[in-house]
Amino acid sequence: MTDPKKISILDYTYDLPSASIALHPLSERDASKLLIYRNGEISEGVYKNIADYLPAESLLIFNNTKVIKARIRFQKSSGGIIEIFLLEPYLADYTSTLSSTKKTTWKCMIGGVSKWKESVLSLEFGVLGLPSGQTGFELKAVLLEKISDAYVVEFNWNGDKNFAEVLELAGDIPLPPYIKRKTETADTARYQTIYAADEGSVAAPTAGLHFTKEIFDSLIQKKIQTGFVTLHVGAGTFKPVKAATMQDHEMHAEWIDVGYEMIEKLITQLDKTIVAVGTTSLRTLESLYWMGVKATLQPEIKQLNISQWEVYEATLAKSNIPAKESLAALINWMKVNKLERLFTQSQILIAPSYDFKIAKAIITNFHQPQSTLLLLVAAAIGNDWKSLYKYALENNFRFLSYGDGSLLFINRP
Repeated sequence: MTDPKKISILDYTYDLPSASIALHPLSERDASKLLIYRNGEISEGVYKNIADYLPAESLLIFNNTKVIKARIRFQKSSGGIIEIFLLEPYLADYTSTLSSTKKTTWKCMIGGVSKWKESVLSLEFGVLGLPSGQTGFELKAVLLEKISDAYVVEFNWNGDKNFAEVLELAGDIPLPPYIKRKTETADTARYQTIYAADEGSVAAPTAGLHFTKEIFDSLIQKKIQTGFVTLHVGAGTFKPVKAATMQDHEMHAEWIDVGYEMIEKLITQLDKTIVAVGTTSLRTLESLYWMGVKATLQPEIKQLNISQWEVYEATLAKSNIPAKESLAALINWMKVNKLERLFTQSQILIAPSYDFKIAKAIITNFHQPQSTLLLLVAAAIGNDWKSLYKYALENNFRFLSYGDGSLLFINRP
């Protein structure tokens, strides 16, 4: 069995021509091509017909996070531009941070930080292309400190708008770094799923970008159920693996928000085909299982977060607790702690040798070489990822966030 800590990321690479990277979405969301993998066999379809490729009475789990306009450009008094990219609230939760009406503090990446000599950056509305109707409204940024992999920035503003409204006015859609073009008006709608609800992501759960009302209608006709979880996607999803082996790579932590009723629904559907729509939904589902295991082994535990490697370590990995029992323990833990929703962090790394507990299939786009997302695909279908990606490249599939996608039925041991 592969030890995920000893995996060399160089074994998970392929040649991705720039021409294969989709810079724009197709005019119709559900017109994207779909590559179907089942039991080693590859076939082609299109997203609008995805219900035809799914077993009746399957359960599709979607991530309903909403992308915020997380990129803000400040102009210095000297004319230079400093770009601040919001990653996640600093020592606070998303709801209170985005609803704040005075000031808020965020963990950020900063472009041009060496040029930030002034104590406060100010963004005055009515300039820099911002809405002239907001003249007199001002957003300020204060650089508080440098932390291990980012900066802590405090934002404050005048008026009575909350921070979510401020971002709508001052921010820009944070397209991934490999989409090498300026943000366009169309991106506001297209880099967002049609079911996006809970604000917090700085990157879209891209597998869901292909879904339309017509697809949801077709799922209903086939008696395929749907459910929603929330995982706020951070910029760490694009973080390249630079370490020689995975034991030296730090996986980004992500905030999960799942309701009590959704966990109950999972329990009733464990004998069906549970399909994760996107890697974020998959990480959420699998994290729920391990949180239930922790609640079983340590019922008095007060915080059910999942760290990077613990699902591979003996205490959890050898527990062999059935999924139904684990999820039931998780619900009981929530009752004891008087929680209707589970809001916590997961740093789970799904890589080859991982034993899937909840999901039986995943819908996902095509991912970058040498990425943790490609490791996740390899964990699901083994070395067949190589033939899958070779087929996609040779048959003109479009890659990455705005590209085509795949339906992968997970290979069981």
